[in-house]
Amino acid sequence: MIVRLISTLILAWMIGFLWFAFALPQPAGDQQTDAVIVPTGSAGRIPHGLEILDEGLAGQMLVTGVDPEVKPAEFAAQFDVSRRDMNCCVTLGFAAVDTRSNAQETAEWVAAREITSLRLVTADWHMRRAAHELELVLPANVTIVRDAVQTELQLKGLFLEYNKLLASWLSGLFDF
Repeated sequence: MIVRLISTLILAWMIGFLWFAFALPQPAGDQQTDAVIVPTGSAGRIPHGLEILDEGLAGQMLVTGVDPEVKPAEFAAQFDVSRRDMNCCVTLGFAAVDTRSNAQETAEWVAAREITSLRLVTADWHMRRAAHELELVLPANVTIVRDAVQTELQLKGLFLEYNKLLASWLSGLFDF
């Protein structure tokens, strides 16, 4: 009986991993949202978030998880962001250190601005967990549009992220 249970769990884990690895989230379309949220991390996220802002698909942008050593002027210079956009539309969040605290920082920022729709821009392999963590802390009336930045990730990275996603789901189920 125990052997069957363990075999079933291993098989379920393997099928889930195959789904996770081969059905990665895709970029979103041109849907309008109140804001774009970009957790720091892999390449391409911040430039894509700024494109969304420049195209007028969102009016505000939060970059969450910015290193406290980064100065707004340095950020603006690195990503060629105008002073006007930095003053009106781009917020750098320095409080987050991981995906869960990215979600908490985002929830506080969203609540302070009465935002009802946001576009989450993160890596394809990170999207499911980042969106899940946001869903746990945002009010139900906030719509999340998933806009994945396509990446080339190694098998080891996919394996690690899949297990983190499972842990996130379990912690959400059991609230620990």
